[in-house]
Amino acid sequence: MSPIPSAALSEHIQPAATAPELLRNFCIIAHIDHGKSTLADRMLQQTGVVSDRAMRAQYLDRMDIERERGITIKSQAVRMPWAVEAGGTTTAYALNMIDTPGHVDFTYEVSRSLAACEGAVLLVDAAQGIEAQTLANLYLAMENDLAIIPVLNKIDLPAAQPEKYAEELAGLVGVDPADVLKVSGKTGVGVTELLDRIVERVPAPQGSADAPARAMIFDSVYDTYRGVVTYVRVVDGHLSPREKIVMMSTRAHHELLEIGVISPEPIPTKGLGVGEVGYLITGVKDVRQSKVGDTVTNQSKPASEALAEYHDPRPMVFSGLYPIDGSDYPVLRDALDRLKLNDAALVYEPETSVALGFGFRVGFLGLLHLEIVRERLEREFDLDLISTAPNVVYEVTLEDRSVVTVTNPSEFPGGKIGEVREPVVKATILAPSEFIGAVMELCQSRRGDLLGMDYLSAERVEMRYTLPLAEIVFDFFDQLKSKTRGYASLDYEPAGEAAADLVKVDILLQGEQVDAFSAIVHKDKAYAYGVMMAGKLKELIPRQQFEVPIQAAVGARVIARETVRAMRKDVLAKCYGGDITRKRKLLEKQKEGKKRMKTIGRVDVPQEAFIAALSTESGGKDAKDKSKK
Repeated sequence: MSPIPSAALSEHIQPAATAPELLRNFCIIAHIDHGKSTLADRMLQQTGVVSDRAMRAQYLDRMDIERERGITIKSQAVRMPWAVEAGGTTTAYALNMIDTPGHVDFTYEVSRSLAACEGAVLLVDAAQGIEAQTLANLYLAMENDLAIIPVLNKIDLPAAQPEKYAEELAGLVGVDPADVLKVSGKTGVGVTELLDRIVERVPAPQGSADAPARAMIFDSVYDTYRGVVTYVRVVDGHLSPREKIVMMSTRAHHELLEIGVISPEPIPTKGLGVGEVGYLITGVKDVRQSKVGDTVTNQSKPASEALAEYHDPRPMVFSGLYPIDGSDYPVLRDALDRLKLNDAALVYEPETSVALGFGFRVGFLGLLHLEIVRERLEREFDLDLISTAPNVVYEVTLEDRSVVTVTNPSEFPGGKIGEVREPVVKATILAPSEFIGAVMELCQSRRGDLLGMDYLSAERVEMRYTLPLAEIVFDFFDQLKSKTRGYASLDYEPAGEAAADLVKVDILLQGEQVDAFSAIVHKDKAYAYGVMMAGKLKELIPRQQFEVPIQAAVGARVIARETVRAMRKDVLAKCYGGDITRKRKLLEKQKEGKKRMKTIGRVDVPQEAFIAALSTESGGKDAKDKSKK
């Protein structure tokens, strides 16, 4: 086996020379931190598309944040040549690989990648075995009828148990344990055999070369100089440079300025044929004109029917994003517009807050997604942001049968409420069997119902729960990890809605409601939330010239109270003698002044206090320490 020489590479990537039967489209799917990006690095080296001198770790992870955290956030497509010798003849194949993210929050990226492939490499860490996200990705691949190639990675680790986990993986996929490939992305062992297995097992793409062109947009990125770069998978026909194309859902017409493949840097070609994966540049600057899931066709000979679209992802968590400096609002709006192109799962709409000013209500797929988006906005667009506590969408039915959708606690209606429905999810938890009691205790404290439990092996158990999404989005995963010493893994999917006894807890400062601190919680936890928030704010709000009451209330009933004591000034300091009436007169004057100040004075909550109060316990402590400095 050998990579195609670089001299032949330019000929190899011309679509006219690449027949569909010589193409193999596949992706790598796995749990987070199981070595996808490292294995992709070795493939790039083995196929010769990246020289040893140009090579760097996590080559396909383009963002700084991906490299720092060691996670993949954006799927990356790359084309690699691979020659296979059989019966004395050498056949040159073109392998289109898509490296996908592993975290549950980026499953949408994985689902789009699967739609552009015929096969999937299912990667499992030989030291950790199958985890919850492995199962989720496997079911996704099976739904798309992909050829599954089971692979055990990291066999070079001292803690690796390849034989044990090969049996577990073989039982899951339905193959013989001997068919499970054992590789090491770090040392390169077994990578050549894996590339040969991909050529052998992954079917060639199917499509009609004579039909009108149809290409599916599976991703797109924004380039400052070239505009929107669209990644497509051609299903039928042929796309050539300088021809006119039409986006079938928006009916927008463009001219193809450049077309090519990524290998792993963009290489312009004479066009793309059936089954090929590549990029298009039309010079369009408007991010909304290149919709992920749309079908591209020729203007002169358009297709009559579009390809099946992706399902738009449903945001699972909502949070408000506000610029600390109000004048940055237009910058934040443009930044979200641009980020929306790179991240099709992002949903946002403008909103205003009495305390925080103008900002956006943003929908995310999960807490890591929220964290990554916020960090990207701050880094790439130089913004300073405050994010409010994450919450989910509720359906509130009033007594007059009207239904209100609540994405923000400030929208929660007053008056008599008939029913409140909250989203629930089906959660799959994989953990060592010794932690069953700890996991059950945690799930029950979060209003979970056990659906079932299966032993994957003597040491590992799979537990299935129905849980309210609101109980998961805050710190459930952190708690799960700490209770199982980091061994448990979690995956969840939407499972409809359920009625629950929920109330809105308002936080009042000096009788005025602060909407940013309001929360919708279960009735049993309202008191605990009110006490916690009042205590937190008492420490964070600086002392004023007058006493400031902090109250937590459900409707008109106050359930918790703390008081920020007033700063005292000794007005009697200059009275070193004389009649008591003089002292009394000064004290009365001070009392009147304090009373007047209390009625007209406003409590200024510093930004640090907002950040601290809206973050989790440890984050609040950090911000408090920062504000003290």
